[in-house]
Amino acid sequence: MNTNVISLVSIGAHPTSGRPRRADQDARAVELGLQLAGDNLQVLHAGDVAEPALRAYLGMGLEQLHVLEQPAGADALPALTAYLRDAGAQVVLTGSQAETGEGSGMLPFLLAEGLGWPLVVGLAQVESINEGSALVLQALPRGQRRRLKVKLPFLATVDNAAPKPRQSAYGPARRGELAADDVEVVEDELLAVATLQPAKPRPKRLKVIKAKSGADRMKAATAKASGGGGQVLKGVTAQAGAEAILKLLIEEGVVR
Repeated sequence: MNTNVISLVSIGAHPTSGRPRRADQDARAVELGLQLAGDNLQVLHAGDVAEPALRAYLGMGLEQLHVLEQPAGADALPALTAYLRDAGAQVVLTGSQAETGEGSGMLPFLLAEGLGWPLVVGLAQVESINEGSALVLQALPRGQRRRLKVKLPFLATVDNAAPKPRQSAYGPARRGELAADDVEVVEDELLAVATLQPAKPRPKRLKVIKAKSGADRMKAATAKASGGGGQVLKGVTAQAGAEAILKLLIEEGVVR
């Protein structure tokens, strides 16, 4: 498949020790990129070229990893946007959110907005790319999949349902090249004044099951939940859609 694919990677953190490592979803983005583009895959990171954890990506069989060299506290968005705009990429793959730093998950959305590209969330597989469009599978809750047709170029966040990344080999990790590119450094003003703390999972609402038999209880537990108060908005303005979303978030207690 002759497709220009770029996978964006970041520095991950081991869930127990907190040690730097390759980020799991970013490694899946590299794995999916290798399946699409093979040796022509470009892998891109914005940060410190001397970070040892980057070599874990090279250990997946990459000859080179491009690093937009930036100090800690710099805003990666302008550098990544400028690079991708000039790189001629058709598909850009990345994880849904970083395991270190802010970890807000906003970067793919801001990148897609800055580039003017469509964004596919929760990518599980790219089935085919033909005539300027791609047929992809999007991962949905409870193991479901949705087939989407998206125009090139596009950006996608890779889901945990994507192919599991191959192991990182020591030899290729040491032989691979970390190529540093000089870019304009833009300070992340929001991060400079922000206070970071570990994210806390929100409690899930328990569903009361009144079934009497074991089969009924199993059916109720695995059945897809139906939204009783849902509302489908079609043909409305952006302002009306935003107001409806804000109203829902306030009712659910997400924002105040």
